[in-house]
Parts: sequence; C-alpha cells; structure tokens
Amino acid sequence: MSKVILSNEKEEVAVHPEDAFDPTRVEGYDPTLEYTEEEEARVRRLIDIRFMPWILFSTFILNMDRTNISNAVSGGLPKHLGFGYSTYNNGTSLYSVLFAIAAFFGSILAKRYGPHRVIPAMVLSWGLVTLGHAFVRNEAEYYVIRALIAITEGGVIPATLVYLGSWYRKNELATRLSWFWGVQSLASAVSGLMASGLLQMEGIAGLNGWRWLFIVDGVITIVSAFLFWGALPSSPFHTKEGFLNFGGWLNERQSHIGVTRVVRDDLLKLQYNIKVGWKDVWETLTDYKVWGHLIITLIGLSYNTSYGKYLPIIINSFGFNVYVSNALTAPNAIFGCITMIALARHSDKTGIRGWYGVFANCWVLIGFALLEFLPDNSPMGVLYFVTFLISGAPSVHPLNIAWMTENTAPIGKRTVASGLIIGFANIYGVYAAQFYQASDAPRFHVGNFIILAFCSDRLDFVFKP
Repeated sequence: MSKVILSNEKEEVAVHPEDAFDPTRVEGYDPTLEYTEEEEARVRRLIDIRFMPWILFSTFILNMDRTNISNAVSGGLPKHLGFGYSTYNNGTSLYSVLFAIAAFFGSILAKRYGPHRVIPAMVLSWGLVTLGHAFVRNEAEYYVIRALIAITEGGVIPATLVYLGSWYRKNELATRLSWFWGVQSLASAVSGLMASGLLQMEGIAGLNGWRWLFIVDGVITIVSAFLFWGALPSSPFHTKEGFLNFGGWLNERQSHIGVTRVVRDDLLKLQYNIKVGWKDVWETLTDYKVWGHLIITLIGLSYNTSYGKYLPIIINSFGFNVYVSNALTAPNAIFGCITMIALARHSDKTGIRGWYGVFANCWVLIGFALLEFLPDNSPMGVLYFVTFLISGAPSVHPLNIAWMTENTAPIGKRTVASGLIIGFANIYGVYAAQFYQASDAPRFHVGNFIILAFCSDRLDFVFKP
C-alpha cells in the first residue's frame, strides 16, 4: 500500500491514504500565509491574555474541588460520619482508580466532541457531585460520592491537553502547562484559606462546617460551568464563538496566524480532526518511550497523595489549631507554584528536560529526610518550615508531559498517551493512599520512609525516555 508522507524539520510520519486529509479541513490553516515574528508574538500574547485565563480558571476550579476533601477531613468529616482514617485512605484509593479510568477516556471524548464542549459539561457534572458531598450521611454514601467525583473529574485534564495542542507550539507548551499546574497549587492555597473560614461555620443552619465547605465549592463550580460554556471557542479560528468573547479575541488575519503557526510547528496537527481508533490505542500501549514517561509519573508523584491529603493534619500535629493548620497550607502551595513555573520556563528556553527532574527529585529527598529525622520535640516553626520546603519542590509533571508530547507521533497515539499519563498521574493513589496510617500518626515515620524509597527509585528512570 502506498503511503503519503507528512514531514517537518525533525521527523517524517507515515500516514495511510485513508487517514490523510485535505488541509482545508483545518479551518484557518493557510500554507501560503506569510507573517512576521512580531505578528506571531502578538497573536501568542493575545492567546495568553484572552484564552489561557479560562483554561487556568478551569483547573483552579478542579483543584479547589479535589483538595477540599483533606480540609473537610481535618474539620471532622470522618468523626461525624462514623469512620476512621482507613475509610478515608480506601476512599482515596477508589478515587484514584476511577479517576485514572476516566482520564483515559477524557482525551478521546475531547477529540470526538470538541474540548470546548466537553470541558463545560464535565465541570457542571462534578459541580453537582461536589454539592452532593454536603448531604452524605454514612460510610457507604461516602464511598459512592467519592466514586462519582472521580468519574466526573477524571477526564478534564486530558481534554485540556488536547485543547492546548491546537493553540500552542511545542516549545511553548511546558511553560503553559506549568501555569496550568501552578494554578492548581494556588487553588490548594485558596481552598485552605476558604476552609479555615468555612469550617468555623460549624452549626449554622444545623450543618457541619465541612458541609458548608462543599456547598460553597459546589455552587461556585456549577456557576463556572456556564461561564466556560459561554467563553470557550473551538479553535483559534473561531474566537468569536460564545457570548463572553465580546466580538472575538483575534481578528481575521490573527486567526489565520494562530492556526497556521501551530500547524507549521508540527505538521502532525494536520491530522488533528482524525478520530482516535483502536490502532492508536495499541500503538501507544506498545511504545516503550511512552512507558518510560508513565513510569516516571507513577513513581515520581507517589508522595503527593499521602502528603497532600494529610498536610493539614500533619501541620496540626505540630501544635497549630485546625483553622491555622488549614490556612498554613496556602504559603506551601504558592511556593510550589513559583518554583514549578520558573523551572518549566527555563526548560522551554534551554530544551533540557531530564536534568530538571533530577534536581527536583533531590529537593524532595532532602525535604522528606528532614521531616523524618528531625526530633519530635523540634520547635513547631521548624517543623512547619520543612513542610514548606517539601511543598516548594518544583513539580516536573508539566515537563514530563511536554517531553512525552515531543516524543510521541502520530496524533492519535499522542491523544491516547495524554489520557494515559494523566491516568498514571492518579492511579498511584491506589497504593500511595496507604502510606500514612492511623497507627503511624501524627508524624507518619513509616510512611515517610516509604516515600523516601520511591523518590530514590525515580532517579533510576528519569533519563529512560
């Protein structure tokens, strides 16, 4: 069978004739278009200013709703529902499995129906489930509501990765992804500050403070879903879509530049409208380079589940009260946001990926070593500073995703890989949720040793892709 070859500066990609398609199907793409670097920079700035804030807002809402469970637990949710830390851990494991499954399908749904439609629908669905947390009465209902929140939240990040690929060039992606995960850190900070206030509403209208936390978060999310529906366009060529776009973010020439510059950077994006098939799934699952990135994700992020879920409780154990403990998670999250964005920005400029992973992993190792070996009677300010140090370790997850994207072709395989890596970025919660046990509280020494082992193992994998 003859093949049509699409090529760019770095690679040639074989495309069967039945898969090749007319470039005019990529609306706005003009292979003859000429524009200056200044014009392209202007378009990129407009996209950063007008499109990217909506993406950042969507992930802000996501992480606000993902982290509120740790705040609710510190506010007495297990005690009020009649269970202990083991149920909390098991609920986290259940969440991780279902979130990972939903993530696998999120990118595929985005390709089929368009991320501008899929994202608002997902936000609305998990907003309703978040609100539903306020009405949980027992352990069984807790498991059900955690399963539902995982299913409804899981697909949005892969859908967003598909979306961003049609707006940004490859050497711009790591920086934007660092903004994306950086805003998640800010959402954790805001969630902690909100929780410190909302938990004090204990007893108002006969409701626990943690129930008020879910009510407020749920209402905010539901309202946000309608805002996304009114703002998100299907592509840089359709920025006049939506009643919140106020006449369009780009004029006609800028729209053509916005599409053409992305396609010229990666001719695979001429296939962007092709549906994902089982062949793409198989090729992804048998690609050793993709598995290298997945293993880095699986091992390198494992500490996040237990440490993140228990951070308010850990800080509380140092001697701070529950409200201050929740508020003190905010500086930690902000510090992590700053270091992650700085690292990703420098990586995009230099093109270096692996060495940054080594640097960040060593940072985490030092932090957990201090947390583990400092005496229990150390000043609470010193112990808190160690959690600040750990939280400030720059996440290399955005770099790993950008690195994988650069290494993965064709576009169908890249789409499936995007879902897989987000799934792997959550499936580790199945076992990682069990690192910290009630019998090991409040310093969780055994759990910290396990985390140190995982961080050490990651250094063996970071250069594999």
